[in-house]
Amino acid sequence: MSASFDVVVVGAGPGGIAAAVVAAEAGRRVCLLGDNPTPGGQIWRGFRTETARKFPHGRDFSDWMARLQRTSCAVWQGWQAIDRPAPGLLRLERNGQGCDIELGALILATGARERFLPFPGWTLPGVMGAGGLQALVKGGLDPRGKRVVVAGSGPLLLAVAAGVASAGGSIEGIYEQAPLVRLAGFGLTLLGQPGKLAEGTRYRVKTLRAAYRTGSWVVRAEGRGRVESVTLTNGRKQWTQACDWLACGFHLAPNLELPRLLGCRIAGGRVAVDGLQQSSVQGVACVGELTGIGGMEKALLEGQIAGWAAAGCKAEARALTPRRQQMQRFAQRLDRAFALRPELRALTEAETVVCRCEDVTHAELEGRASWREAKLHTRCGMGPCQGRVCGGAAEFLYGWENTGARPPVYPATVSTLAAEVAAP
Repeated sequence: MSASFDVVVVGAGPGGIAAAVVAAEAGRRVCLLGDNPTPGGQIWRGFRTETARKFPHGRDFSDWMARLQRTSCAVWQGWQAIDRPAPGLLRLERNGQGCDIELGALILATGARERFLPFPGWTLPGVMGAGGLQALVKGGLDPRGKRVVVAGSGPLLLAVAAGVASAGGSIEGIYEQAPLVRLAGFGLTLLGQPGKLAEGTRYRVKTLRAAYRTGSWVVRAEGRGRVESVTLTNGRKQWTQACDWLACGFHLAPNLELPRLLGCRIAGGRVAVDGLQQSSVQGVACVGELTGIGGMEKALLEGQIAGWAAAGCKAEARALTPRRQQMQRFAQRLDRAFALRPELRALTEAETVVCRCEDVTHAELEGRASWREAKLHTRCGMGPCQGRVCGGAAEFLYGWENTGARPPVYPATVSTLAAEVAAP
């Protein structure tokens, strides 16, 4: 199986949808690839056009999906891009079925994932990522009757707590590791962005019954067979909070595997791009969280810029540059506000598991010189997640930089990997 398009967009979140829509509206043959059953990404997960407007960001979803449906864009859901077997080709797989897709321009909108940091008890059942809990609740998990502690860092914490509370869960506390002085400074910058300020206010109103403590973080989770309580600290004292679920995530990290495989230059933990979202690799653009964690509005704007540029409409793309610069400044302020405190490096104990796939402990990793050495001696990062969980933790804990990338980007069948390259 093979196909050919002028523009291929990998990632069907807000940025990818925006890129695909404007390129298709400009008359290009476009294919939008998503690895989930329906378009929307994490922020629009589970949304339906007939009910979306009842939820935060639902109007944006409805408007963009209506535009997408009016175009001739091919939407391929459930496909994962695993390799580039030759220039101008992308190899995909879905449910064991492989496909080579020929393309002119490539736009990557692969988003971000939560950053996890190990602490004693983080592998107990009932401990999950904040975004993970959000996705589960959106997918139908019933939180009613559950006592939930939300902890870690980033604006996602309030959104998750508000969603769980709206679904009937009991939020026992929201604990943000960033200090109050940094968050207050960040809040002042939002006075010029009333939409974001109003959104944060709505989330807090829904969680007013729960304490919101800044400068506080998880020390350990405890329980017999599953989490029953969590110990927290503000650096001066510790206290214990009973809970049924602990949702803990430390902001977000871009999904850089595919950009690295294609050879895109990475700088400061993000893909380096020019004013038209073009990476260092000719014909490859990157948008959204790949170029810096900045939220839905930034992703939508950068997607439009990349889509216009891929369609050859550079004047339309450049017209969005001033707004793009505003979004970039917001992303930089976000990074500074939620920067991880050094005390979090001291959470791991000798027997704390860092790599959950291969059961590699902190004691086995401490003293290793690099990510490569850790892999060779302990298999850290070589399990099913391929370092997507432990990689970010190891970078923070040990200062290792993960610069390598090799196919397949995701697990794939041997038949897909061994297939002959489709002729252009």
